[in-house]
Amino acid sequence: MFISVLIPAYNEEELIGKTIGSVRESFASVGQDSYEIIVCDNNSTDCTAKIASEMGAKVVPEPHNQIARSRNAAARAASGEWFIFLDADTSLNAGVLKAVLDDLGSGKVCGGGARMEFDGDIGKIGRFMCRLWNRLSKTFKLAAGAFIFCSAEGFRAVSGFSESFYVSEEVWFSLKLGRWGRKRGKEFAVIWETPVITSARKIEWYGPWRALLQFLLFLVPGAINTRLAARHWYIRPGKERKKTS
Repeated sequence: MFISVLIPAYNEEELIGKTIGSVRESFASVGQDSYEIIVCDNNSTDCTAKIASEMGAKVVPEPHNQIARSRNAAARAASGEWFIFLDADTSLNAGVLKAVLDDLGSGKVCGGGARMEFDGDIGKIGRFMCRLWNRLSKTFKLAAGAFIFCSAEGFRAVSGFSESFYVSEEVWFSLKLGRWGRKRGKEFAVIWETPVITSARKIEWYGPWRALLQFLLFLVPGAINTRLAARHWYIRPGKERKKTS
């Protein structure tokens, strides 16, 4: 099987190299070399695209700052039978990759996600939010945006990620793909034994209470459809803020 690893990236020069490196190390560890890495440069103003290209990734542009658009743009450039969507601040590991390959080889899975953990101290509130998300993910078969895998067929059948949303697009995608898979006798699987490790930087930047308030804001009708309400996802402290439309 040929796998496309798809990485949306906006001003990720500090972490993109580590993320790409984790992909290469993981595939080497499981003895799999049939893969490609595609980075969607989502209107970066730093050296994200240059670093990704120098590390052998294919780089495709998406000028509109939106995670859903960035993931969809990467998918359009992909040639794999299966997709792994990996955020640029998230590391792949051999344990999770092996579980994905086992799921794909079973023929019983249309896609899925994995249990999430953070790479730093996120405090009591952060740990509560993480445990709550993981429980919801396992119970309702939902993938966190940091790590999603799916068949290319299923992705295209459900028209990818909805570009109506600036956040939570992975939740709606999980639900759509799960329904599509069930009609074909396949499940949406959440890998539990080995977690994917993602960055704790948003909680470090904004603090746990502000992060919690940001999530509560998404309960307001229409909030997930605007970049303003999801500004913590699209504005970086101390980073260039131009070119955001």
